[in-house]
Formats: sequence, C-alpha cells, structure tokens
Amino acid sequence: MAYQSLRLEYLQIPPVSRAYTTACVLTTAAVQLELITPFQLYFNPELIFKHFQIWRLITNFLFFGPVGFNFLFNMIFLYRYCRMLEEGSFRGRTADFVFMFLFGGFLMTLFGLFVSLVFLGQAFTIMLVYVWSRRNPYVRMNFFGLLNFQAPFLPWVLMGFSLLLGNSIIVDLLGIAVGHIYFFLEDVFPNQPGGIRILKTPSILKAIFDTPEEDPDYNPLPEERPGGFAWGEGQRLGG
Repeated sequence: MAYQSLRLEYLQIPPVSRAYTTACVLTTAAVQLELITPFQLYFNPELIFKHFQIWRLITNFLFFGPVGFNFLFNMIFLYRYCRMLEEGSFRGRTADFVFMFLFGGFLMTLFGLFVSLVFLGQAFTIMLVYVWSRRNPYVRMNFFGLLNFQAPFLPWVLMGFSLLLGNSIIVDLLGIAVGHIYFFLEDVFPNQPGGIRILKTPSILKAIFDTPEEDPDYNPLPEERPGGFAWGEGQRLGG
C-alpha cells in the first residue's frame, strides 16, 4: 500500500520536473555508490570540444555534491520551484518549459566558458527560483522563521545564505543573471511599446511535448504555497 501511494505521488509530479529531479538524484546515488566519479561529470570545455565528451554538457547540471545538507537543500528548492513553475505559469505549456531549460542551460554553458565553474546545477536552480519569484511578486516568504519578505527577494536571500555558509556567490549571480535575461525577454520586453517576442519555442518541441488535452483529475500544487518548509512558506498579500 505504501509503495502504491508513493508511486502514485511520484507519477503526479509533472514530467519535466520528475525527469530532472530523478536524474539529479540518480546521478548523486551513482557517485555515492562509486559507480561513477565527479571527474566524469564536471564541465570541462577542453574535454567536451577536443575529446568529444559531449555528455558533460548535461551531467554538470545533474550533480549537486555528495549527500549532505547542501545536497538536500538544493534538491528541495529544485523540486519545489521547478514543479510550481511547471504546474503554474507553464501549465499546459510543457514545450515552453523545456525551451526555458534549453535556453537557460545554453546561456550558463556560454558563461561557464569564462568562469571557473565545474558544476552548474545550483545556478540552474537559482534561475528557476528567480523566474518563479518574478512571476509571483506578491507572495510573502518566510526564511527559516527569521526573515519575512516578498518573493522577488528570495534569490537574493539565498545568495546571502550561500555567503554565510562560505560558498562562492558566483553560482548564485549566474543563476540570477540568466533568470533575469529569460524573464526580461519572455515577460517584460514583449509587453513594452514596440516590443516583440524574441524567444519562440521551436515547433518540433511543441510537437513532441505539448498535448491537446489536460488530465481533468490532475491536482497541481497551489502556486501560492511555495512552502511546506520553514524556509519556503509563502502567503499572498491580502490573503
């Protein structure tokens, strides 16, 4: 019975969030079991372009370090905000969501050529958090019961938390920068006088991922509840 409940809960996760989160967990498990090593996964332009180890373009987004607080922290935020984006502003637009993944990953890979970052998964998570936070500006957040603020400040709070832990903030800044570029091109610029939509999802992605009908029994997570955890709980203003 427990297995069936867990299986049903897992299958209720929207497909892109399910696939990415599962890939991250399985990659970390494979490293923990010493089936593979981080040296086979990290971003290395020379190995990618000169030795054709193309898989590194993907695997560097899948490894968040050994199992521990940092890994769990990143997995929780990745799962929650990836899922809420897919069930919220990208509901019924799976192809657009996949295109955001590809666009964000492409920009981060370009920036990765000029900065010393070997794993970009955390930056990708920050990008997802940034886009969600900008699309939900009136959600009030609570971080570890210490700080109360509105959603658009969440990426900056996370950057400050990384700084307190002694981590480099370059990762957070990269995620914020790429998230802002996507948000500006997708949500801001097209609505300006004379603005146009620059980011257009390729028709091949729409043919592969978009379905004409939604499951009427699907029950998404309410986007106004980004929490469930002390550091992620939110409430809409006036609610």
